[in-house]
Amino acid sequence: MAGTLLFNALREAIDEEMARDPHVCVMGEDVGQYGGSYKVTKDLYEKYGELRVLDTPIAENSFTGMAVGAAMTGLRPIVEGMNMGFLLLAFNQISNNMGMLRYTSGGNFTIPTVVRGPGGVGRQLGAEHSQRLEAYFHAVPGIKIVACSTPTNAKGLMKAAIRDNNPVLFFEHVLLYNLSEELPAGDYTCALDQADLVKEGSDVTILTYSRMRHHCLKAVEQLDADGINAELIDLISLKPFDMETIARSIRKTHRVIVVEECMKTGGIGAELIALITEHCFDDLDARPIRLSSQDIPTPYNGNLENLTIIQPHQIVEAAQTIVRQGL
Repeated sequence: MAGTLLFNALREAIDEEMARDPHVCVMGEDVGQYGGSYKVTKDLYEKYGELRVLDTPIAENSFTGMAVGAAMTGLRPIVEGMNMGFLLLAFNQISNNMGMLRYTSGGNFTIPTVVRGPGGVGRQLGAEHSQRLEAYFHAVPGIKIVACSTPTNAKGLMKAAIRDNNPVLFFEHVLLYNLSEELPAGDYTCALDQADLVKEGSDVTILTYSRMRHHCLKAVEQLDADGINAELIDLISLKPFDMETIARSIRKTHRVIVVEECMKTGGIGAELIALITEHCFDDLDARPIRLSSQDIPTPYNGNLENLTIIQPHQIVEAAQTIVRQGL
């Protein structure tokens, strides 16, 4: 049996949840007749109609605000950002409205909304279309943030996000949509707050998420050949972090490397290392290493673009360095 592509796994999740719950609806630019910029909503317009799969004008602040209002009245909207970078235009609606209304209304309203779309560094998409917004939204109270990395967790996380009664920012990487694997049979969900232990090891903990999971897998294969047994954890949940899984691993390996595509300054890795220092300092035998993208706009030139983000050989070199420090 052929595997399922990641974008089709997301589509299956949305389709199944729309069939299960008539309150679920989709809105965004070109999500209807066109089927979404990466075809995640393909054919849903014909199946569920224009009231549940709503094509909107190019006005992110307006339709994201509309989603908040729809959620307040009992619907469960899914907002697609054609590119996650465009959602900077809806920062106010996501932060001041979506994240805070449950609290500021004294619990009178829940905002069960999913905000999803493609992001990350693609292949020569230019600076404005290569944004990584997870750190931008990380300080906003009241929202959950997840990043899918495989077709299996993409489908399970999307279904869980739609069913959750809190707003969820759902990050998809533009270069993972054509990743393929067989999905579990039947209805399943993945926990929104749990990391995925991808590979057990004893020498060093590698923490990562999204596309960097696959860069790290390449590095781990090389490290195994070099006699270094790395433990690989896909964070999945960027807010809140699964500190129980992270701390358990560090207690075993006593070394940690954070690998991210996010910018280094104020990024996900910065917050994660701060928490590791607070909670796991006595378990560390070497200073943590943070491998992040360079703090520059992503170049259009393909060779320069590759130089701005972490590559597998850099992960291998960092692991070799940190393991030798403990010898």
